[in-house]
Formats: sequence, C-alpha cells, structure tokens
Amino acid sequence: MKKHYSMKKIHFLIFSVLVLMLSSCSKETLDSQSIFDTASPERNAFDTWILKNYTTPYNIDFKYRYDDKQSDRTYNLVPADYSKSVALAKLVKYLWIDSYEELTGKDFIRKYCPKMIQLIGSPAYNTQGSIVLGTAEGGLKITLYNVNMIDLAHLDVDQLNYWYFKTMHHEFAHILHQTKNYSTDFNLISKDYQSSSWVNLSEANALTMGFISSYASSEPQEDFAELVSIYVTHDSSYWNSQLTKAGTTGSGIILQKFAIVKDYLSTSWGIDIDKLRDIVQRRSGTIGTLDLTTLN
Repeated sequence: MKKHYSMKKIHFLIFSVLVLMLSSCSKETLDSQSIFDTASPERNAFDTWILKNYTTPYNIDFKYRYDDKQSDRTYNLVPADYSKSVALAKLVKYLWIDSYEELTGKDFIRKYCPKMIQLIGSPAYNTQGSIVLGTAEGGLKITLYNVNMIDLAHLDVDQLNYWYFKTMHHEFAHILHQTKNYSTDFNLISKDYQSSSWVNLSEANALTMGFISSYASSEPQEDFAELVSIYVTHDSSYWNSQLTKAGTTGSGIILQKFAIVKDYLSTSWGIDIDKLRDIVQRRSGTIGTLDLTTLN
C-alpha cells in the first residue's frame, strides 16, 4: 500500500532537519586565530637597513646570521661577526652592486644578481688544502667566507678584493655565462687545464702557461671567471705586470682568451669591461671615506 505524505508533513520534516543542523553548528566554537603567522618579523637596525638597501630594491636576501640549512656542512664553519657583517654589507653594496648599477642601470642588477648573499665567519678548507673564497649556486646564491678576518680599523683594499670582491665578480661572471654562454672557442685555446691539481701549480708557472692565476688553470669556466674578476679588481699597472711575468707565450694566450671575454661581455650584455674596471677602481680608492658602522 502506498503511503501519501501531505505538504504540511514534508515542510515539518525539512524544518526539523534544518533546526538540528543549526543546533549542531552552534555548538562548534571557531578559533579566530589564523593558522598563518601574520605578525611582522622582529627586525633590528641591521635587518631594517638590509630591507631598505638589498631586499626591497634588488630582491636580495642578505643573510648574516648563521643558517645551518643554507651552510655547507662539509666544512667546519662559524657565524660571521655582527659588526663585520654590517661593514661588509655596506662594502658589497658600494663596490659591487653600485658599480654595476652605475654602468648598466638598476634593472640589470636587479634581474641578474644572486637572490641570496650569505656570510660565513670562518674560511672553508677543502680536503686537498685549498681555501674556498666563495661559492655560487645556480645563479641564485653567493656565499662569502672568512668575514671575521676583516680589520675595521685598517681596511686593506687588496685584502678585501682577494677575499670578497674578486669572489663577487668571479661568481657573477659565472651567473652571466650560465645565463648566456660564451663562445666555445674559448675552451680550445688552452690545452693543459690541471683539474684539481691546480693547487700544486704556482702562480708564476700558471702565468707562463697562459693562465691569469693558478685557479684559472683548473678548467675553462674558472679560467673565464678569473679573467673577469682579476681584470676588474686590479688597475692597469697590475694587469700589465702580470702579462710581463707571463712572458711572450703566456701573455699571448691570456690576451687571446681575454679578447673573447671582452667581446662576450660587450655583445651579450652591453658591458664594457674597461669602463666597469674604471668604476670599480674609482670606488675602491674611496672606501676609507665610507661610514661602515652607522645604519640609516
């Protein structure tokens, strides 16, 4: 026998279900606290300065606090000293970022600069006894070591170039050629790359073999980056003295490779390496006038 329900009964049933649902929902207390951390991070004066001078204009994460996740655990490393980190942050901005920006404009350095610069207080020693001056990872991150050796009372531009700014220009050269490759003709000029044995090659012998440094003899890409960094961080008298030490054969090889470097930077990036060197050298000569402590 079929059952027939009146419209009143149907409406009553629907109403009852709705009441039960609302009653059930009303018993739940929703937490007004967001599951996401929306609070602004606590920043000290240096953090605020970094935000203003690195993060906002260039999208660079300048890391001076030791971060175990970002550090190479194959080395025994220590954190960078705070005051020396402040000084180096100002020097990197003035001698490296501002030099490229003066020549190429802010858009270029913002687009191609590494997105992270990390400072480590101690040197990093390889198993064969060599020291790592810096590393670049996929064009995204540059790590600078031995920050704690900076003598704030007696700044030595040659020492700063050796440990930091030669490294910055070297690693940035890698970023550029990893983005747009240079002519493979470069790789064919020198026939006697030393691989890891470069540590046993003296600087004098490297020059006579046609390498601007012993590290340049390790492999072609390092050779390329060394030519850029050494040329830019030294004046013409130093460069010419190295060519003289290299002798006729060695200097001929160095100049042949450097011609490719110079043409590559000009045609691929619009960078005149001679003008870049002039800017870097002019700025290097004025670091004694910089305030490396005040954060404003």
